[in-house]
Formats: sequence, C-alpha cells, structure tokens
Amino acid sequence: MILQVEGLGKRFGGLQALADVTFDLPEGQILGLIGPNGAGKTTLFNCISGVYSPTDGRVTFRGEDVTGSKAYLMARRGMARTHQIVRPLNELTVRENVIVGACFGRENHRLPTAGEIADEVLGFVRLADRSDQLAGSLNVGQKKRLEMARSLAARPYLLLLDEVLAGLNPSEIAMMVEIVKKIRDERNVTIIMIEHVMHAVMNVSDRLLVLDYGRQIAEGSPTEVANNEKVIEAYLGDPKLAERLMTE
Repeated sequence: MILQVEGLGKRFGGLQALADVTFDLPEGQILGLIGPNGAGKTTLFNCISGVYSPTDGRVTFRGEDVTGSKAYLMARRGMARTHQIVRPLNELTVRENVIVGACFGRENHRLPTAGEIADEVLGFVRLADRSDQLAGSLNVGQKKRLEMARSLAARPYLLLLDEVLAGLNPSEIAMMVEIVKKIRDERNVTIIMIEHVMHAVMNVSDRLLVLDYGRQIAEGSPTEVANNEKVIEAYLGDPKLAERLMTE
C-alpha cells in the first residue's frame, strides 16, 4: 500500500471536521473522493499532505508513519497536490512556475535539470506553447493544467488533485480526464482526486470514498457507491442517477 489512513480525525475548536476516516490505497490506483460541500474532503487532503496535523489517527505513506509531518517534508517524500483555488506564481512565467516544482520536489533538482523537466512536463499537459507567458495571463483551464504540471515536476509517487475539473467546459474536462489517466498509466503515479463532476470521476476512478459531515459513509467501486442508499440520500439525490453516471 502506498498510503494507509487509520482513524483520522481533525477538530477545529468545537468543530469536528473529520472523524474516524480509514482507508488503504494500493499503488497505481485512482481513488475518487466525493461528498457534499463541507463534507471534509479538502480537510482530509490537508491532513494527509501535512498542511494540518491530525487531531486523531495515523497516516502511513510508503511504509513510514508521517502523521503530522510538514507539507514541505511530504513533498520531499514524494507527495504532491493541486489546490481547489489555483495558486500560480503570477509574476513568473509558466515555465518558471514548473521549474519551482522540480526544484522543491522529491528529487531536489538544480536549475538546468529543472528546466528540462519543466519543458517535458509542459508538453505532457499541453501547455508548451504557453511556456514564456506570465502565469497570471492564463485562463482558468490553463491555470489548472499549470498547477498539475508544477505538481508533476516534483516527481511524486502520490498526487492529490483537488477539483481539477471545476470551472472547465466539456472539452476542457475531456482533456483533463485524459491527462489524469495518462499520469497513472504512463507515469505510474497513484492519484486521489476530489471532484464534483460526477460523470468524470465515476469513469476515471478505480474506487470511490464518500464523506458526509466529516465521516466516511461509503467506499467501493463506482457502481457500488453510486447505488449505495446512504450516498444517494446524502449526495446524489436521485436513485436513477447512478445508471446515467456510469453510461455518460
């Protein structure tokens, strides 16, 4: 298992944001993380990636207990992430943004090698033609791919994607889904993705984990989860939606 989460909990004062979340993630899988807004999905990402220290439970990454490790140390260990609200370094070029990822990631590259990695990764996410533009000049879809490129340049074993499809049009969603599949299939990167674009996450994920009010209410294959009564009640809302999601 590349990642094991056991009894993970996080409190903010009197608010229990996460409670007793437990799952194992085999290497090479894509795990979709779904649930209503405010369910604790990004909080779970933050506890796994070192932004927050969990109040309860344990996180094991590649066989090492990393509970409460700092985010920069998790990046060095081979975990990278994107953010729901994109955060490019707007005054740097697209290429320079990706160079930063290579310099501060798992392999700690110096500038010449980091530049080569940036060029390769930008080609992979179809941003090579924007390489010399300022990052702040990109549109939303391009910024999402830039953030993904910066994460990939860090050479992660595990990539956490936080709503990379949000705000994209159908053609951009199709492109991004294709890139996500290629990250796993061609780069051997394990992926957890938070997503609300249900037809996309249902069709790209090997398994789904569902949170509601900070608690894990279901885990299983997309078909199992989409037909789970608790999930339908808490999130999907329509018993007929499962069939449509699996065929779109």
